[in-house]
Amino acid sequence: MHSEKITFPGSHDDALAARLDRPDGAVRAYALFAHCFTCSKDTLAAARIAEALVAHGFAVLRFDFTGLGGSGGDFANTDFSSNVADLLKAAGHLRAQYEAPSLLIGHSLGGAAVLAAAAGIPEARAVATIGAPAEPAHVASHLEAARPEIEARGVAEVKIAGRSFCIRKEFLDDIEGQKLREATAGLRKALIVFHAPQDEVVGIKNAETIFKAAKHPKSFVSLDSADHMLGRKEDAHWVAGVLASWADRYIDIDESEAPHTALGEGEVIVEETGEGRFAQRVRAGRHELTADEPKSVGGDDSGPGPYDYLLAGLGACTSMTIRMYAERKEWPLERVSVRLRHKKIHAEDCAECETREGRVDWIDRDITLAGPLDQAQKDRLLEIADKCPVHKTLHAETIVASRIAS
Repeated sequence: MHSEKITFPGSHDDALAARLDRPDGAVRAYALFAHCFTCSKDTLAAARIAEALVAHGFAVLRFDFTGLGGSGGDFANTDFSSNVADLLKAAGHLRAQYEAPSLLIGHSLGGAAVLAAAAGIPEARAVATIGAPAEPAHVASHLEAARPEIEARGVAEVKIAGRSFCIRKEFLDDIEGQKLREATAGLRKALIVFHAPQDEVVGIKNAETIFKAAKHPKSFVSLDSADHMLGRKEDAHWVAGVLASWADRYIDIDESEAPHTALGEGEVIVEETGEGRFAQRVRAGRHELTADEPKSVGGDDSGPGPYDYLLAGLGACTSMTIRMYAERKEWPLERVSVRLRHKKIHAEDCAECETREGRVDWIDRDITLAGPLDQAQKDRLLEIADKCPVHKTLHAETIVASRIAS
């Protein structure tokens, strides 16, 4: 096993301390591990599960949330929302430097955090929770003795597992305002719930709530006599073994399947996910996205719609073209923002249209240019917007050649 220390910026821009454990041979998939409340990446459970997963061919990134362990920042200024944001930062680091995580694992409150963050990590295909609360507000039950002081002074020092932590009222407000049921119900990833029936820290009812809220595919595994922290080595290794075998079903894809075929420049693969009526998985290079229809037309709204992607392509191309031109001219353009809207209008109501019958597509494109530009420069950049390649494609004759692939 190869293990290395790494750092990356967290949600508050503080350096987060992390450890990436990898097998000596090929990596089957990357996993992201979120630790328990006030814990660190180096807890026995985190280290042992990572070690066992590496033996199964996984690379595992475990990190300290802001203000904990070796990470920078002040724990007193963090909350559940910032933990979720840290997770997204960790996934982004993996995506940029190695490969986006296919598997998300969360222990205790970290389990709630991965449920909340999963929608923001489209590449993840499977999620595992270990002794997780169904709602972040569960943590408040362990802070009841300090609540009067927190409410009165806005902050109080609380001892957790023999260590002192400053808990602010904003932390309580944040966890009590979180509602995970919707996130769990809309997960759209395979889920496995590990929980010990005798867990005295997070009761087994939490596992029941998570399991009932989630849609299939989902699994529940009883941890029998294990404690909440998985203190016994055999418990942690057993969880990792079951998790690795279970994840095989959802993460490993035959190399002949479309998502793993090599894509040339300008190629995109779109395929049904099998989840819901219209949900699609979109792959462009190493990027994976989702597409769907809104609920108003029978979809589940799990991703942008086809016209949303059309507008996104035009908007991105417009912004990039303006940026390139401004840089070439060395004009003081600070930021470009493009807002687009698509609608169908009657041709007879369109003075600019050549078509005189039926309905035509109309796109409103509002361009905001920030920076000390004069009017002549703004007018020229508006002209340049019409020269973006996607804009030209929409106005040019376009042939779509369709055939049944063998």
